[in-house]
Amino acid sequence: MKKIIRKIAPNFLINFYHFGLAFLGAVLYFFPSRKMKIIGVTGTNGKSTVVYLISKILEEAGFSVGSVSTIKFKIKDREWLNTLKMTMPGRFKLQKFLRQALNQGCQYVVVEVSSEGLLQSRHKFIDFDAAIFTNLTPEHIETHGSFEKYREAKGKLFKSLRGSKKSKTTSIINLDDPNADYFLKFEADRKIGYGLNSEPTDKVSNFLKAIKTEATDQGLKFVLADTTFNLKLRGVFNIYNSLSAIASALSQGIDLKTCKRALEKIEVVSGRMEEVISSPFKVFVDYAHTPDALSKAYSALPKDSLKICVLGSCGGGRDKWKRPKMGEIASQFCNQIILTNEDPYDDNPVQIIKEIASGIQNQSIGLTEILDRREAIKQALALAKKGDTVIITGKGSEPWMCVAGAKKIPWDDREIAREEFKKLTLR
Repeated sequence: MKKIIRKIAPNFLINFYHFGLAFLGAVLYFFPSRKMKIIGVTGTNGKSTVVYLISKILEEAGFSVGSVSTIKFKIKDREWLNTLKMTMPGRFKLQKFLRQALNQGCQYVVVEVSSEGLLQSRHKFIDFDAAIFTNLTPEHIETHGSFEKYREAKGKLFKSLRGSKKSKTTSIINLDDPNADYFLKFEADRKIGYGLNSEPTDKVSNFLKAIKTEATDQGLKFVLADTTFNLKLRGVFNIYNSLSAIASALSQGIDLKTCKRALEKIEVVSGRMEEVISSPFKVFVDYAHTPDALSKAYSALPKDSLKICVLGSCGGGRDKWKRPKMGEIASQFCNQIILTNEDPYDDNPVQIIKEIASGIQNQSIGLTEILDRREAIKQALALAKKGDTVIITGKGSEPWMCVAGAKKIPWDDREIAREEFKKLTLR
């Protein structure tokens, strides 16, 4: 029924509907964001990680914190999985969460903000103190109609800063991203830029540049303003994520020493380059579900190991263009590729796999197609030898697999990998 309504109803009516629900939600819960500091994080990749990093820094600084991300909900010490299969909850759920966080004494709430959430006005009547832009690469093109409209949707978060009733607003921008100028054009009381390759510009009041960067199998190292950070996280992309979190902390008067203490304590971000098996071979689980994220995840793997890669692609008619691209990227990094099912929704999972396979250029690579995702993971582990690396991408720590008929099957790539590894070692 919803699909039919979307097709026949004019856009202005749909927009009014979403706006109205946002207003009602805020009224029902008495505009809770006005009494807390709200930090919004948007972009294509890295959002959940940045939400987590900011939360940890704020907690290290002694603040009571709530957070909303694709991974989980958190209010102070209580946390629970996000089982909604959506990054940003609906208007009533989000406003209710903010009210609960306020009632529990939270001083800050960090919110992962999605393009679809922005399109549906879920951010309306939330007074954001800061907006963070991580990066932008093509995604959800079918939903938005074009990359430009997708970017425009992301910009709504920054546009909302202008209407915030807070005394000071901050925008934090990754200046290394080609779309930085678009997000810099939105008004804010102060603008902070960060990056690895950019140079200071008068478009921002402060610029954070990481230097002497190192990415190894043990973690990351970089220097920022004479402070050396040694992180346990993997991948250069996590230097960017850390810089955005540090910029957010600095905007709130938190010093670099506190940022360093907090970030260096973090062992892993759930389902993001998470090492679930360490010996005799390594197994990583990562959420990477876009070409850019997949390439960055593969780049973060141990350099000299044989790589066995398990991947699929979402269905639901979303971003079909990326399926062959995912196959192409896998063929550039992997020695053995196992294509499998991954949230097919109502699309034909066999067809999805064929479309991914069509992008695989290197015919000398071992290629296997196994529709059953558990069997695919089992096969990857059976192929792995001492010193090899297995990486399972696309779902990360998601607790569901979405299949035809709007059914959700309980799932966790990390637990499946551990279960199948245990069976393997018991033989």
